[in-house]
Amino acid sequence: MRVVLAGGGTAGHIEPALALADALRHLDPSIGITCVGTDRGLETRLVPARGYELELVPAVPLPRAITPSLLTVPGRLAGAINAVSAILDRVKADILVGFGGYVATPAYLAARRRGLPIVVHEANPRPGLANRLGARLTEHVFTGYPDAALPKAHYIGTPLRREIVTLDRLSTGDKARSWFGLENDRPTLLVFGGSQGARSINQAALAAAPALRAAGMQVLHVLGPKNTVEQEPPPGDPQYVLLPYVDRMDLAYAAADLALCRSGALTCAELTAVGLPAAYAPLPHGSGEQRINAERIVQGGGGLMVDDADLSPDWIIQNVLPILRDPERVAVMSEAAARLGRKDADITLARKVLEIAR
Repeated sequence: MRVVLAGGGTAGHIEPALALADALRHLDPSIGITCVGTDRGLETRLVPARGYELELVPAVPLPRAITPSLLTVPGRLAGAINAVSAILDRVKADILVGFGGYVATPAYLAARRRGLPIVVHEANPRPGLANRLGARLTEHVFTGYPDAALPKAHYIGTPLRREIVTLDRLSTGDKARSWFGLENDRPTLLVFGGSQGARSINQAALAAAPALRAAGMQVLHVLGPKNTVEQEPPPGDPQYVLLPYVDRMDLAYAAADLALCRSGALTCAELTAVGLPAAYAPLPHGSGEQRINAERIVQGGGGLMVDDADLSPDWIIQNVLPILRDPERVAVMSEAAARLGRKDADITLARKVLEIAR
């Protein structure tokens, strides 16, 4: 059997696709898997690193307003559909699974042209244009959010990496803190802004660093690969570990008692799966899906939320620091976050894909 996975751009599209690929190989090692993406996204690094075949097709971003660039879309889209069709023919694909992003629109249309079964997975509460189109072409639609606005959708959660869903934070905590050069007996705050980082989170956390350290807290801060800082916190205890990127986010989660982060669909799915409470600062742009993601967790007791415009060093000191100082509150919030997590979406979706293909 040959399965083609289409999803690219951000980790939120790519990581669920790769988690599904791992689950398919776990169920049937003989399955052939091809990932389709563009040269604009993280797939060019993430997919080969996980050992999967990657085919690149032209990106066809659709303008959100009527502009002269709209006139070029039909021709470029036709070229991308032809490119995906050629890939489907070459690998003798049996099924296409799409996760959204620029590459998903031509992939859905190419699969429809070839008469292949189509599976759509949407991780966000508000689907993008590609998955709204894909959902009209198939009855096999699955979501990572309980009330995602797609017809015929079935909620299964978001496929996550095995190292995330099998993580035992309590038993791995000491090892994880040692991995990052942190002490084992101090409350630990994890700061990150998604796969690319977030400048507002970086600036607020760094400005709050002296107060956090004075209170005895240590910090693991992942800046994001494209972000830099003018001045790093001076060395000393408690530790303030500043890193541009972390490949082992499972260890970062295990090292932490609380996170300060964005609230993308993948971030929320991973944090609830491992039971790590967080202070969420939703991305202020887009259609507001990050706020919706965080609201569900905050209402369930697994986190708190702040508008990006209100995130400041003072807000961190007044709201995050008291939680880190209260182990019982951290434990209660951890349990609440874990109740909202789903750990079996990868295997569930893999079994559905095999059933549909057969």
